Amino acid sequence: MGTFRDSLTSFSSAEDFLNFLQIPYDEHVVQVNRLHILKRFHDYLRREDNVDSLDDGDLKSLYVRLLTQSYQDFVHSDAVSEKVFKIFHQAQGVSHVTIDKIARVPNDNS
Repeated sequence: MGTFRDSLTSFSSAEDFLNFLQIPYDEHVVQVNRLHILKRFHDYLRREDNVDSLDDGDLKSLYVRLLTQSYQDFVHSDAVSEKVFKIFHQAQGVSHVTIDKIARVPNDNS
């Protein structure tokens, strides 16, 4: 039998992860927010320290906790309010251009 990490490589949908981790969910919430839930889960996971050093049991517990939290974010809110993806920040007018993206305009008085 494979390890917990090996099992994860075969999953491609939010439902796959939720079912494998035995997290109860409302199909409608997942259908509407599946990409947002997975992105939020990824963001939460990135904030964790020493994930690579966890054994399978501890890693599974962490995944259950973070995926449950990610799912619950969208049970009690929506994608526009949660602003998981950059496009939702831009839609609110929150956008910026870094100085290195601004081109120097040639001076016509040369």
